[in-house]
Amino acid sequence: MSTTINMFRNSTEAVAFAAGETIFTEGDTSNGLMYVLVEGEVEILVRGKLIDTIGPGASLGEISLVDRGPRTATAVARVGSKLEPIDGKRFQFLVQQTPFFALQIMETLVQRLRQQRGA
Repeated sequence: MSTTINMFRNSTEAVAFAAGETIFTEGDTSNGLMYVLVEGEVEILVRGKLIDTIGPGASLGEISLVDRGPRTATAVARVGSKLEPIDGKRFQFLVQQTPFFALQIMETLVQRLRQQRGA
């Protein structure tokens, strides 16, 4: 995931979340954003069960960006964290300009699907 993190390292659009702060909640209406974790750690929970803890370079919220449906998980900053918001237009640009980014997002989607099936 180091390629992904390098794409956003100098961004001025990152949003800060304090330790314990909820980024989004399972079932919430999508705001059309996914995020790339630039700094920190975020816990991903499904039905209250921890399914993953992600670090810099990982993405979250991609399912709701793709289908505009409700959030399928809850994301909580484990420590102080900075996340880069990515809307649909920016996502399309990144996929066109950096095909590897699209592959990383697909890998994440598959991993989360497998984790949720085991949750």
